[in-house]
Amino acid sequence: MTEGYRTATVDGREVPYDPATLRRIQEHPCFSEKACHSFGRMHLPIAPKCNIQCNYCVRDYDCVNESRPGVTSRVVTPEEAVPLVQKVLDEHKDIRVIGIAGPGDPLANEQTFEALRLVKEHFPETIRCISTNGLMLPERIDELAALDVGNITVTMNALDPEVGAKIYDHIEYHGRRYEGVEAAKILIANQLRGIEEAAKRKMIVKVNTVWVPGVNDDQIVEIAEATSKLGAYTFNLIPVIPQYKFKDVVPPTPAEKRAMQDRCAPYIKQMRHCQRCRADAIGKLGHDIQAEIYCDKHDAPKKE
Repeated sequence: MTEGYRTATVDGREVPYDPATLRRIQEHPCFSEKACHSFGRMHLPIAPKCNIQCNYCVRDYDCVNESRPGVTSRVVTPEEAVPLVQKVLDEHKDIRVIGIAGPGDPLANEQTFEALRLVKEHFPETIRCISTNGLMLPERIDELAALDVGNITVTMNALDPEVGAKIYDHIEYHGRRYEGVEAAKILIANQLRGIEEAAKRKMIVKVNTVWVPGVNDDQIVEIAEATSKLGAYTFNLIPVIPQYKFKDVVPPTPAEKRAMQDRCAPYIKQMRHCQRCRADAIGKLGHDIQAEIYCDKHDAPKKE
């Protein structure tokens, strides 16, 4: 056993983890099913721009009617983040995690890095977290490490670029727009490399996979196995929400989802308690209180 480490039981086996890494699992409600009953998270909706367009994604502004990724009541600035975080931490002692999950992609927005810098400076005891499509992860991983971002979620929906081309409309990468198989090849390669580099830096990696029946059914177990080998810690299977170009797709049933998770479980720990959080989610999973922070109950939210 490496000096300075202790062990944690993960999927029935003893795994060496240092105390800081254990805390990033044990107090993060998305990375530990036990933690979700005791600890909460605060998503800062800092990042409006996205560098890819998924065929299931609709970004929107809504205070209370929708609970899904890509939705926020409004976008805040890095300067607003400090007093907002202070207010939430003062009023909700169970918050442990400050995350950035949109409404676009955090790594496509420079505001993300300024906000993370301010959170690290003013709230160093918090667990810092981002959720990304992974396109820019390899080239920004060292910046994230310097900001003590300890938990990263990468949404990866295909290993085969032919399948990816059906899921992603296009990507914007280094000033160019790519479509089809070419776009999917770039995205998938960067996702795999980013996951590997994050794991090398002792970041705790969760992989989200959106299941689009009839499109990526045969990719899911392969993604679970491949990302586990690269060092991912946990895997979250998310049934597609029928909207945008996949509005006519019938999502998998709860039973079908459980069966697919069971197929993935031999390769990687399964997250089975996901609540498909908003980009401005605050509180414990399933007990969100962001409307108290962001929304005027008497006025409709204004679009940015």
